[in-house]
Amino acid sequence: MFTIILFGLFAAAAEILGGCLVILKKEWPKKVQEYLIALGAGFILALVFLELIPESIAHLGHSAPLFMLLGFALIHFFEHTIVGHLHFGEETHTDIMLSKTASYSALSGLLIHAFFDGLAISAAFHFDFYIGLMLFIAVLLHKLPEGLTVATIMLASNQSRKNAFWATVAIGLATMAGIIAVFFLAEIDPTIIGIVFAISAGIATYVGASDLIPEINRSENRITPIIVFAGMLFFYLSKLMIEQIAGH
Repeated sequence: MFTIILFGLFAAAAEILGGCLVILKKEWPKKVQEYLIALGAGFILALVFLELIPESIAHLGHSAPLFMLLGFALIHFFEHTIVGHLHFGEETHTDIMLSKTASYSALSGLLIHAFFDGLAISAAFHFDFYIGLMLFIAVLLHKLPEGLTVATIMLASNQSRKNAFWATVAIGLATMAGIIAVFFLAEIDPTIIGIVFAISAGIATYVGASDLIPEINRSENRITPIIVFAGMLFFYLSKLMIEQIAGH
């Protein structure tokens, strides 16, 4: 339990750090943000297809795809049906993000996204430490750009730096809420963990394919799409290394 919470705190801290870099006016090159998002997208998609989906099917059988689809649908519903504008990377089109209402709408979407990040990390750790570690790395890679995003959105809508900071803290807390929620679900019925794990596979698929890849496709930098393949390779090499160390 302590280990899972510690990893959750690391993820939340990365979120807050990203926000602080914007709030404190530290320069953060757009290319670096794009590369982190691309690396995270490749890593998380490799994780989904090589680990999360096979493990979900092995554990739940024919019902696994249904729960994976549910996870995919849930995050789509909350992020893009209820909240109409949400994407990652530094927010640049301030012509859209001028009103406080718009900033709160985007913040709501990111809060939900962060909650599901925490839920996925915790469920994966409960299921298998190795898979949890892989998912944690995948989430961590896009946490810094996510923190940059929320702080930029808040400042672009004429919010104070204090409000921008607390917005990033709220996103970090949402991640922790997702982490802790799985502990309560496990107390109700341990078999729920397998279902939540399958749902997290659907969530991870959505994050990689629908949240992160479109951001890469919008980039005019031709190197960025190549970094996606580097992310996939990074996952595979990390998998081999951890298997060697842990004898998994």
